[in-house]
Amino acid sequence: MSTLPVFRWRLAPDGYATRRQLRARDLRPGGQDVAAQLERPRRRGRPPLIAYLYRVDLAKPVRPMTAGRWRAHAAMMRARRSCPVCRRDAGYVIPPTLGMCVPCAFPEEQSVA
Repeated sequence: MSTLPVFRWRLAPDGYATRRQLRARDLRPGGQDVAAQLERPRRRGRPPLIAYLYRVDLAKPVRPMTAGRWRAHAAMMRARRSCPVCRRDAGYVIPPTLGMCVPCAFPEEQSVA
């Protein structure tokens, strides 16, 4: 087992990128293993924050969205906006803390207005 190269925060050499940085370039890791890691020190004896790096030259392009994936994404978003109590589209993503749209969660406040 070989150990990964470790770089200090913001000091990684060119040719490495995090998942987010790859995505910003329309790339994905493409099955490659983690090539290195970044460590960001923290105070008060807490363990460092770690970010994994991938090689940019081995990254693959992001797969395009197909018609089926767009339909699945639209259905997923529709489900997140649908109130389970009144069965209406709330027009926004329903907060998981409420579990229902705001008018259903707080009916007394809606009747005052």
